[in-house]
Amino acid sequence: MAIVVQKYGGSSVADATRLKKVAERVMKTRREGHDVVVVVSAMGDTTDDLLALAKQVSPNPDRRELDMLLTAGERIAMALLSMAIRELGGDAISFTGSQSGIITNDRHVDARIVEVRPFRVQDELARGKIVVIAGYQGVSYRREVTTLGRGGSDTTAVAMAAALGAEYCEICSDVDGVYTADPRVVSAATRIGTLSYEETQELAESGAKVLNAQAVEFAKEKEIAIYARATSSPLPGPDPSADGTVVRRYPPRRPGSVVGVASERDIILLSLERDVSAGARDTSILTLLDDHRVAGKQLHVADGSLTLVISRENLHEEARVREAIVKRFGDAVRVDDQRGAVSVVGAGINASFENVRHGSDALTAAGITPAAVSTSSFRITWMVDRTKLDDAVRLLHRTFIETRQPVP
Repeated sequence: MAIVVQKYGGSSVADATRLKKVAERVMKTRREGHDVVVVVSAMGDTTDDLLALAKQVSPNPDRRELDMLLTAGERIAMALLSMAIRELGGDAISFTGSQSGIITNDRHVDARIVEVRPFRVQDELARGKIVVIAGYQGVSYRREVTTLGRGGSDTTAVAMAAALGAEYCEICSDVDGVYTADPRVVSAATRIGTLSYEETQELAESGAKVLNAQAVEFAKEKEIAIYARATSSPLPGPDPSADGTVVRRYPPRRPGSVVGVASERDIILLSLERDVSAGARDTSILTLLDDHRVAGKQLHVADGSLTLVISRENLHEEARVREAIVKRFGDAVRVDDQRGAVSVVGAGINASFENVRHGSDALTAAGITPAAVSTSSFRITWMVDRTKLDDAVRLLHRTFIETRQPVP
């Protein structure tokens, strides 16, 4: 039988009633003749609650101990879902990330999967069982429990799908796919039927919450189709893009087309007028950030000045990092934590400067002055005042998607 991997997000398993609904959907998939592997997130806001509890005990919790704490959420969910499936007559077994063969590097809080050894999963599938796996977690080569960062359950699901040679990987949440913008911010946002791996990855990196960027990396490498769907939706039919979003390798769209607008609310800009790493590497700002395992999103160095963009979402030791920066650099490093990032994404979006100019002009005309602009082959990002971020998202959605302007 073909293998199908399904991932259910925290909102889909937030309580016992929703867990039972998920179990019914899993059983329906099984009755259609598939071998089923289910990856589950922690229930509801469990991860956020555990993180808040940790910070009540310690403002800068140790990253290893934080991983030990946070992985408890997914273990609870996997066991309960397995019980619910059994109540419906299914033969289910639950595994932690380490039991299922998710091997990561030696980082805590934001580990990356380096290998999947799904031997136990394969054995249980061969015995006719439904396998339920705790998402978001793995084990390092040093046998330490690790977590994969925000959205890590997506990564678990796609990595497992690739290792098992699954027919497809279904990412189920409370929304029915990827939208042109966050519908809670932009009422005119519409569901996108099909996306390329590259477009999806840029949207995820830019703050879109439906899919995880590292998960898309795995899917692209192994050419695993991802179906982003609502948990309440029927199982995928002949055309899964009709009621969800399908991510796979597609021919590029017309160059310059904007497919979506994404935003990230908590961005920190670090600016150093003179990068001292050239003369004293041991005191460089980059060395300090590496010592605290702070990953940057973007780095710009030119004519002796350095600017680094950091996502606050993954900054678990902010107080300690800020203290270390002030102690070592004093006023030489400027910290701007009043910014948000808004991005437009599309294939060939920067074939000319037309889209950059058009977006910048629209923002400036609306009284939203960008603090910085950056680009890639598929993305243009403006750093703006955080209080005006939602206005910027709505404006750029109107400019590039609702009116479909302009493509040179």
